[in-house]
Amino acid sequence: MQNLSTFDTNKFLPYTVGFDDLFNRLFDLDATPTGYPPYDIIKLSDIKYRIDMALSGFNKNSIEIEMADGELTVKSKNLQDSKQNKNFIHKGISERTFVRKFTLSDEVQVKTAEMNDGMLSIELEKIIPDHKKPKLITIK
Repeated sequence: MQNLSTFDTNKFLPYTVGFDDLFNRLFDLDATPTGYPPYDIIKLSDIKYRIDMALSGFNKNSIEIEMADGELTVKSKNLQDSKQNKNFIHKGISERTFVRKFTLSDEVQVKTAEMNDGMLSIELEKIIPDHKKPKLITIK
């Protein structure tokens, strides 16, 4: 498997225009993934996607979702650990803080986010602007 840091963008520059931001975003990706929280990315159709994230022990008030500069960030807010005063015999449900980031294409927009039974579902949709849709050019 080829490491992105050795990826030679000069091979593609003669054939591409305006992809500088894409290459920069690829190189800025965090290459040290963590396994928490677990998630799925599901392609529902050619233009619709869903991210499902297992967040047992969290509720919608303890999660923050932000979209900025093509990056979707899901993170836990300050956890008010009301369970601190409880006398646990075994504590196996993780409620640790986390930050999970997803880099989205410029055409992908967040449509909805819903928390249900410990699962966070984020619906995404690819919106293709008119100037990117195929069109025939008239020759004069």
